[in-house]
Amino acid sequence: MRRSLLLALALDALGEPPARLHPVIWMGNYLKGARLRWRASAPAAQFFEGGAGWVLGAGVAAGVGWLTNRFPGGWVTRGVLLKPLLARRALFAAVGEVHAALASGDLPEARRLLAWHLVSRETGELSAAEVAGACIESLAENLSDSVVAPLLMFRAGGLPLAALYRYANTADAMWGYRTPDLEHAGKVAARTDDLLNLAPARLTALCAVVAVLPSGLDAPGAWRVWRRDARTTPSPNAGHPMSAFAGALGVRLDKRGVYVLNADGRTPDTSDLPRALRLARWTLALAVLVLLLPLPRRPRK
Repeated sequence: MRRSLLLALALDALGEPPARLHPVIWMGNYLKGARLRWRASAPAAQFFEGGAGWVLGAGVAAGVGWLTNRFPGGWVTRGVLLKPLLARRALFAAVGEVHAALASGDLPEARRLLAWHLVSRETGELSAAEVAGACIESLAENLSDSVVAPLLMFRAGGLPLAALYRYANTADAMWGYRTPDLEHAGKVAARTDDLLNLAPARLTALCAVVAVLPSGLDAPGAWRVWRRDARTTPSPNAGHPMSAFAGALGVRLDKRGVYVLNADGRTPDTSDLPRALRLARWTLALAVLVLLLPLPRRPRK
């Protein structure tokens, strides 16, 4: 299983498979189609309808993972099939594109790239500092959600659990909002994603605190801000890696009207994005080392 994990990370450097062959695209297509079929109007009925749709998709994702786990080829096949469930290269490349646009002074393009690749919020009125800050936030959160979490789930439960996690995370990204049409229908998706990300978010934050040493950043700041601000975000998990990154970089991360991380930090700027990427790479390296440790052996009966 450890060899499969390393192979998946190596293959991720090659980029994403075509959309028609990408399992996360398939998951997204199912979720879009399921939402189009919703008809309930009462809150309880919406909750049941959304929950039933989520469970059906989760069963298919885990079932396909279980079947593929038994394909011939052993660890090589499992590594190849795990790769599309990761998004390391795409995440780092997206941050690099936003950095290049900011560095060239093209704020409208930086806003567009941020919205296209990294965030769901409106970006049209963001300043350059807010674009840089949102990019750091998304890098930290998605490092946990889209890279560390699938690897952790694979290490714990193989392809079935990794596929189930990726489905749950995709469902949360598409259904997990407190809007009138999703408040009740998307509740199962949102709460399940929260539960599955409890361990990955904290592992990512802890690795980020340690990673400041080889990254040449602020270790005491990372620890202090993580412990103080991790619970100030609406999500029970996103604040952990984001606050650790804010403290390590010494920057204030402010999502207007929602939260402030490291309130006494300086305003982020374009030069912070390469530093954040360096921190992310070291954080991932440390997380992988943790995941490569042997699992505890079950006592013989």
